[in-house]
Amino acid sequence: MNILLATDGSAFSEAAAAFLARFDLTQQDAIHVFHVVSSVPYEDDFRQQVLQAIGKISPKILTACAECLKPSKATIVQEESKGVPEEEIVLKATKINADLIVMGARGVKGIESLFLGSVTRAVAALTDRPLLVTKPLSEAAGRPLKVLFATDGSASAGAVAAVLASLPFPPGSELTILTMAWSAVADIPDRYAMEINDAMKLELAKIRTAENEDAEKIIERAKMQVAGKFSLVHGLIKGGDPTMEVLKTADETKTDLIAIGSRGLKGVKGMLGSISRRVLGRAPCSVLIGKERTT
Repeated sequence: MNILLATDGSAFSEAAAAFLARFDLTQQDAIHVFHVVSSVPYEDDFRQQVLQAIGKISPKILTACAECLKPSKATIVQEESKGVPEEEIVLKATKINADLIVMGARGVKGIESLFLGSVTRAVAALTDRPLLVTKPLSEAAGRPLKVLFATDGSASAGAVAAVLASLPFPPGSELTILTMAWSAVADIPDRYAMEINDAMKLELAKIRTAENEDAEKIIERAKMQVAGKFSLVHGLIKGGDPTMEVLKTADETKTDLIAIGSRGLKGVKGMLGSISRRVLGRAPCSVLIGKERTT
């Protein structure tokens, strides 16, 4: 794999490196530790002084992040750039043909969900590469991970499955595949239920049966896509609001990583879909967003 790990020198970026080090990567895999020196809004001599100071700090930021990757056998490359961070990260990912971008979410005391900085949000919206936004794990490194893969059988979900199949998870890791079977017929208000005759009930039952059969096919296809990568694989079909069901299931299964596709808008490069955007913002754990490649 070719992985781009974006760091801003914070503890959250180093936690992202530590999370990445949990995977059984080899020397054939490469992790590009990348730091962007932001544009400085000053002029003349003071601007030069600030740039010189940042120039001295940047190598330390890269080295500190690389230190967190020491447990990994992957080839580590340290690189820096200057400019607008989100733009440089997206460009770098394209330039090195990254299979995955990794960034750390900023934690806020008392708030369990992910707190996304402006750069992370912008990268999530702009890139067409899979993006892993990590939240620090309190448990010891090396333990198996619990992964929740929310799939609707779409191409973007297929992109997530491809990443899950290529990541070397720690031995013993578990996967729960979640898909939704929920149609417009389920939204018929209770007060109108009496108006549904027997013939309509029969048709509604057929629709629900077909939806469940489709959901089972989606789960079976996902199992085939990640075959052999996890010690245990569970299939789960639910009905309800997709965002809430994903978050609820993540809580029930004590998930370490939610993997979800982003359909976005056709023709709009990298745009996040509404469900993936809400899950990314509210999840209590790390989130992997998969997208259809456009470049």
